[in-house]
Amino acid sequence: MEMLQTSLAGLGNFAMYFLISIVLFFVFKLLYTFITPHDEWKLVKEQQNTAAAIGFGGAMIGFAIALAGAASSSAFFVDYVIWAFVAMLAQVFAFLLLRFTFMPLIAERIDNNEVSAGIILACVSISVGLLNAACMSY
Repeated sequence: MEMLQTSLAGLGNFAMYFLISIVLFFVFKLLYTFITPHDEWKLVKEQQNTAAAIGFGGAMIGFAIALAGAASSSAFFVDYVIWAFVAMLAQVFAFLLLRFTFMPLIAERIDNNEVSAGIILACVSISVGLLNAACMSY
């Protein structure tokens, strides 16, 4: 019984971090769809746009990777939340960098369901998430 209590001692902290992670994930979804010139949910749900699904999925994976890095590297809960917002900004920056430098027509290409554009966006987003997570391990 003591071993079970020891194993479950961190359950409160787990629940707190996990629940705020889900909230932050939802906030990221709202922020990301606000920043992009197209509505990813509408493109995916109503138009079955594969390019939008791939690009948006990559952004969510990249953000989740950065969240995981923040959770494992943070000194305390508020530190985690601060770094989660940094991760959000990094993902938004990744999209804007791609849109305004390397692929200025990325939004139109995703609207037109060009899968190659969705793949590039996903790759950039996941790469930024990995770099972000690694840089958070201060």
